[in-house]
This record gives sequence, structure tokens and C-alpha cells, in this order.
Amino acid sequence: MNEPPAAAEIQASSLRDQLATMREALAGSPLRRVLLWLTAGICAVVVATAAGQLLLNRWNQPFYDALQRRDLPEFLHQLVVFSGIAGGLLALNIGQQWLNQRFRLRLRESLTLDLIDQWMQPGRAFRVAHAGAIGVNPDQRMQQDAAHLSDLCTDLGVGLLQSFILLVSFVGVLWQLSSGFVFHVGGHSIAIPGYMVWAAILYAGTASWLSWLVGRPLIGLNSERYAREAELRFSMVRVNEHVDAIALARGETGERRRLEADLGSLLSAMLRIYTAQINLAWVTDTYGWITVVAPILVASPVYFAGDISFGGLMMAVGAFNQVHTSLRWFIDNIGSIADWRATLMRVADFRLALDEADRLHGQEQRIAFVENADGRMTFDALEIVSPAGCTTLSEPHAAIAPGEHVLITGDPGTGKTLFFRAVAGLWPWGSGRIGLPAGTAPVFVPRTPYFAPGTLREVLGDPDGDGRKPDDDVLKGVLAEVGLDHLSSSLDRNARWEHELSDDEQRLLAFAAVALAKPRWVVIDEALDTFDGATAKRVLALLGKHLPEAAVVNIGRGQHNYEFFPRALCIEKGTPGKALRPPRIRAGAIEPPPRTQRRA
Repeated sequence: MNEPPAAAEIQASSLRDQLATMREALAGSPLRRVLLWLTAGICAVVVATAAGQLLLNRWNQPFYDALQRRDLPEFLHQLVVFSGIAGGLLALNIGQQWLNQRFRLRLRESLTLDLIDQWMQPGRAFRVAHAGAIGVNPDQRMQQDAAHLSDLCTDLGVGLLQSFILLVSFVGVLWQLSSGFVFHVGGHSIAIPGYMVWAAILYAGTASWLSWLVGRPLIGLNSERYAREAELRFSMVRVNEHVDAIALARGETGERRRLEADLGSLLSAMLRIYTAQINLAWVTDTYGWITVVAPILVASPVYFAGDISFGGLMMAVGAFNQVHTSLRWFIDNIGSIADWRATLMRVADFRLALDEADRLHGQEQRIAFVENADGRMTFDALEIVSPAGCTTLSEPHAAIAPGEHVLITGDPGTGKTLFFRAVAGLWPWGSGRIGLPAGTAPVFVPRTPYFAPGTLREVLGDPDGDGRKPDDDVLKGVLAEVGLDHLSSSLDRNARWEHELSDDEQRLLAFAAVALAKPRWVVIDEALDTFDGATAKRVLALLGKHLPEAAVVNIGRGQHNYEFFPRALCIEKGTPGKALRPPRIRAGAIEPPPRTQRRA
């Protein structure tokens, strides 16, 4: 027996990969030009604000010198100057806030639209959902995580830009102010060029290193927390969608235990985050208190030596604080940076995983799909592989002619739905060849039908594909034929029909839409098996009346009306040992870490 091939493996992506895929997402966005203009506006406002901060720093010396001299007229004059500078900075701050909000909004729109576009590529959402952990909670990644990433990118990006521009603006000022600092030690005079600049760099650099050392674990902890949040929300949504069945089965106790376990796992993750944040606070808060007196301590030897005035001291302290504030941006934002890194991993890795799933599944052997010019549907040496094994037809070569009614059946567990998905092109893994009729697109009727939100008239569709709708008499007549005449008065009512209708009513409505569409080929997946004999005969009579020349392929148990399906093909399990190995994912943001049980 041949050993199955080793599972393909998704490597944990690097920061470079994640940033590259985000750049790719934004480069193709229709809002790229808007984002560029907003970025330019933010840069202009930040530069203007830095210029205002320079003016405000220069204002310190004459203002404090006037205080030292007790010069009231000059003191009042400097207050007028201050009001002008402060008013300008206030207007710039409000303008920057407006630009930040617009940028945040458009960035979220761009990221979310790109993720939706990638996710909704034909067949991709289905493949990702069946590929393991990479498809876990895509709704949270596209909605909550994309929004949070947009907020963090805006706040951190603008903050970093401001810090860089202020650093460039004030390093020269601080260097010039501290160039005259001379230290007198043991009768010797020592001059250190740019003394306060080097002091600020050494001070902020040491604190940044300590902050990163202590705060780095927050990246993984935040990623785990978001995964646990998604699991809890998914569990609650699942319970809400199955409340009827849970109540009938008296399953509230078991569901409560499962929800409590999910909540406990989330709380444990949050507790670990809070512990890491407390450890980080010891570093950042200690540093913050020292910063209150640090610039004065650095400049005090020169001041007490009488080499600068009180106003000059305050001007040097102000410049030191600006340089120091710019350099300590990393320290102040270490928690947000860890959160941004974790959120970037979830969003970017999900986008990467959409392509990875296609690539990894592309390494598996695939079924060949061809078009038959003679209009037939054919199966040649077909083997369909899945993690559960291999599914084949008992006949190595089979053909279905146009207009023919064929039943494809098999024992439970042989893979009838898998066969249906393979014919529809959703499950291409295996070997052999499937030939589809050229020039026509078969209509596929799954066991659980899909209805887009809308009116009943819209659900029944546009049969001709030209925008012309059938009149009400035709719609009501078809509904009556399938036993849904009680819906005739609801044609223009907007509802979620999958919630309002029973399972059988949903399938009957799907067959009514098929009858109105009048396709040349219909492939059914066990949708007839759930009906009683009378209902199944009614549906088959509907298909025979409205689709007299269509080929109908019914994949299922085939318990009803062998007269409608005079021919049968059989599905069976193939050679043992042949199986599809799903992608294996290394630990990272794509796959949540193992659960940690909450301690009692």
C-alpha cells in the first residue's frame, strides 16, 4: 500500500511578508489616491505644527527672562505672543484630528474591501473554510481586526511622523544651546559638543531597550486574546442560530458549560496580558517620573556655574523635552506597538493564507476539467480524494447525454456530497477527468439551498438573465405547483427566507427557482431525499413540465420515482490509503495557540 503524501505546510510569515501584503492590498485600492492626498495633508500639518513648536520654544527665553527681571510690560507682551502661537497650534491640532479621522476611515474601507475581494474569489472562501485553521473566524479578521488595524496604523503612524519631524527640528536647536556648556571639574574646563543631545539619546535609548525587553511578550498574548474573543463570539452565534434544537434537546446545560469554557479561556488570555502590562508599567512609569527632573538635572551644572540665564535654562529644558519626547515615542507606545503587531499578523496572515491555500492545494493532484463539444457530461477514471479517503464511480468511464435523467447513488459514507462538489468544481482534488457540456452552465441544487437577502421575487431570480422578470401569475403558478401557494402574497416582502421557511420549504423554493430559470442541465445533491413520496413526485412533475429537454442528474439515495430516473450510476469507496492531507500550519497568528484552562 502506498503511503499518502506528506501534508503541505504553511510557514509562519515574517514581518516583511506581512507588510508586503498590506502594501499590495493598498496599491490596488480604488481609494489609493484619496489616501495619498490625506497623507500629504497630514504631513503638511505636522510640519507646520513642528514650526509652531519651534516658535514656542524660542518664546521660553524672553518670557522667563522677563519674569526673572520682573519686567511687567515685556511679560504682558510675551503673553500676547503666546496667544498667537497657541491659537495657531490649536487650529493645526484640530485640522490634524480631522485629517486623522478621514484617513482612519478610508484606510479601513480600503483594507476591508480588499479582504472581501480576496475572500470572495470564486471558490476560495469554500477552500479556505475546508483548509483548517486558516479559515477560522474570517468575519472577525475582516471586520473587527481590519478596523482595529486601521486605528492603530493611523495613530502610530502619525505619532511616529510627528516624533521624527520634531526630532529633526529640535536636535539642531538643542545642539546649539548645549554647545556652550562647559563643565568645571577639579580646576579643569571640559566642553562636550552637543552634550544635551547625547544625554537625551542615551537616556531614551536605555529606556526603549528596557521597554521592548519587557513588553515584547504582549505581541503573542494579544494575538491569542483575539483568537479567544473570536471563538467565544462564534460559540454564542452558533447557540443563537440553534436555539430551537437546543431547547428541544434540553441542551442548555451542556451549551452553558461550553460557553463558560470559552469565556474561561478568554479570561485566562486577558489575565496574562494584564500581568505583562503591569510589568511594562513598572518600566514606563518609573521612566516617566524620572523624566520630570531629568532635563533640569542634565543642564543644572552649567546653570549653577552661571554660564546661562534662567530663561536660557528653560529654553534648553524645553528643547531637551522635545527631543526626548520624540526619542521616547517607542517607550510611550510599546503596548500599542505590540497590539498593532498582533493585529497586523491576524489581518495580513489571513490575506496571505487565502493565496497560500490555493498554492498548497495546487500541489495536490487535481482532476482535469474539460468541455465536451457534443454536449455530454462524462467521467473518465475519476477518483476524488479528501481527508476521509477516496471516492470513485463503479464504472471507470461513464457519459450522460443531453436530456437524460440519471440517478447517481451510493451507500452512506461513500461521498455523495463530495462527488457533487467535484462536479461543481468546488473540490478539484483527485485524478481522472470530468467533462462538462460546452456552451452551457449547469444549475447546481445543494442539499441546503442558498438565498440572498431580498424579496421573494428576487429570490426566484431573473430566469432569462436579461433583467426581465416573469409576471406575477407565472410566479404564483410555479409556487402553487411545488406546494408553496401560501407564499404568493409575499412576493414583494423582504425577509431572511432561510429563517422564515422550514428546511423542506427552502428546498421547494429552490426547485421553483430552477423551474423558472429553465436550465439545460440540473445537478441535485440529496435535496430530493428529504421529501416524502408525494412531495418528491410533485417536484419531479414540476421539472418534467418546465424542463422537458433538460438533463437532470440526481446524486442521492434515489428512494423515489425510478421512472423519472431510468438509469443509475453507483458511487463507491476507492483504494484504501489514498487521502488528501490538509495543510499543516505552524504556530503563529493564523492558528490560535492551544487553550489554557482557567484555574479554579
